[in-house]
Amino acid sequence: MMLSSVKSSFPMLLSRISQWDPSSFARPFLTLKPWPLCILVSGKKDSLNLVPLKEEELEEQFVRGHGPGGQATNKTSNCVVLKHLSSGIVVKCHQTRSVEINRKRAREIMQKKLDVFYNGENSEIWTRKREAERMKQEKKKKAKDILEKKKQFKESLAACPQENSETA
Repeated sequence: MMLSSVKSSFPMLLSRISQWDPSSFARPFLTLKPWPLCILVSGKKDSLNLVPLKEEELEEQFVRGHGPGGQATNKTSNCVVLKHLSSGIVVKCHQTRSVEINRKRAREIMQKKLDVFYNGENSEIWTRKREAERMKQEKKKKAKDILEKKKQFKESLAACPQENSETA
């Protein structure tokens, strides 16, 4: 009886009631609330409009990993090598010990590389990289200007006692 009501109102989220009334013990401490739509729709904060990969254009291999992690990493085939057949781009991903996570990350990296390959300087990845470089240069320039102002201020303070001692 309870299960049918939960299934019909999916998605639900358990949340705590913020105000507790000690006089009423019959009041439940947990209630079911529907999720806001933004949680279901939203992905990453800065998600990109990348073209989805076609599985028939990909060749996937699992090879043995290397690096830190001991036997669990070095003797299991959890490194994913993904090759895009039409462009010839190869991506190798061995960021975690999990094959599934490595497969997912390899596909994300492949999508970004293909976007840059096909769109060149007009791709979103390239545009974001240029914007990040521009912001970094602005930050460096601002820090340099502040340092120069501090230096001038110290020089003016150092010059002031000399003028005061000459007049006295």
